Amino acid sequence: MSEIGENTPNKEEEEPKGIRASVKRLVYGAAMHGMSRQALKSRMYFEHMFMLITLGDLMGIPILPPYYSLRILPYVVPQIKTWKRRMLKERDLTDAFY
Repeated sequence: MSEIGENTPNKEEEEPKGIRASVKRLVYGAAMHGMSRQALKSRMYFEHMFMLITLGDLMGIPILPPYYSLRILPYVVPQIKTWKRRMLKERDLTDAFY
């Protein structure tokens, strides 16, 4: 009978060993790296658009009525400072390459 706090690894949780498993993980990582970067980039753009739509009046762009912005405000308060910094940052040609 096992106790609740006991940490026994399952067969699925064990780390595969050997050259074949290492090559498999390497190929998977090489194939999926670009896709994961693109997914993170598109998430960043969606978050920028969401923040602009909800808090655009902070930047001088009134898009939504203040009532709806105030309803969403508790969810976006932790991100306001970094969002303002990203939106007001000067851009140059090298930013397009990232």
